[in-house]
Amino acid sequence: MRWLRSGLLPSALLLSSGAFHAQQAAASTATPDDSVPDRRIAVTIDDLPWQGIDKVAADDLAARHARLVAQLKQAGAPVVGFVNESKLELDGAVRPQRLAMLRDWLDAGFELGNHTWGHVDLHAVGVDAFQQDILRGERQLRPLLAERGQAPRWFRHPYLRAGRTRADKAAVADFLADHGYRVAPVTVDNGEWVWAFAYERTLQQADPATREATLERLRRGYVPYMLNKLDYYERQSIVLLGYALPQVWLLHANTLNADTYAGLIGALRRRGYRTIGLDEAVADPAYARPDGYEGRWGPSWLHRWAMAERKPKAFYAGEPQVPRWVLDLAGLESE
Repeated sequence: MRWLRSGLLPSALLLSSGAFHAQQAAASTATPDDSVPDRRIAVTIDDLPWQGIDKVAADDLAARHARLVAQLKQAGAPVVGFVNESKLELDGAVRPQRLAMLRDWLDAGFELGNHTWGHVDLHAVGVDAFQQDILRGERQLRPLLAERGQAPRWFRHPYLRAGRTRADKAAVADFLADHGYRVAPVTVDNGEWVWAFAYERTLQQADPATREATLERLRRGYVPYMLNKLDYYERQSIVLLGYALPQVWLLHANTLNADTYAGLIGALRRRGYRTIGLDEAVADPAYARPDGYEGRWGPSWLHRWAMAERKPKAFYAGEPQVPRWVLDLAGLESE
């Protein structure tokens, strides 16, 4: 929610908080016959084969990857993983061990999509360079999928930055469509990456007792934080759309999820959610709504749709934030 804290929401969207709360109260009864919402969510995991891969020793990487794949299988939820092919390389050459990590995902029944070669920022490099990085990001992915009679069909924007002008957004969208891709939006955005950074830094602590206690504290706090984020975006969808949208969740391939993913999905299901494929989620008509955001950051698509409708600033209030103690462990001032 950095885009909102930065004051990038147009002032014309301001409205009294009283009007917003009245809108929320009305939306709370928007589900038919006061029934329980139809809660569905698609899981997506970015930065394959591994977030921060060059900072992990080879033996540790193999073990952590094996734990994550085991957690994914245990959870049994459909997943689309998004690949940065730069992470397949070391000293400019593709490493077979890293390519094999992607095969493990496919062998487990999960789908792979394109996340650009180098996780580049469209807003920083411009449309032409971004398009070339998309093509560079399928040099291994396309033949790998072809071995199984598949082709890459999902694309995820790094940093969720999709363009700062209508012309740039349209140019990238047209380019993706011409190459057989569909954009994988994100509705449940979150600070999972901050928790993951904190987890990685804690793993480097020298004192075993302190290290294990802090890791456990992070694991215990992570799942409730993620569920609180999900609750927030569910409420947002009911206010904006009148129903509980089939959500798209953003996670990353990292050690935190290698140690918590199955528990996270279990907690999600106890909350009443069904895990679904990305195809089913984005088949909802809401995903055809216009993207109303042209700022610097990469907000949730729910917020982009709200901006297209010029919702008041109060609409966006109440989003759970990463706790200060987690930011401190991650070495960050803010999300």
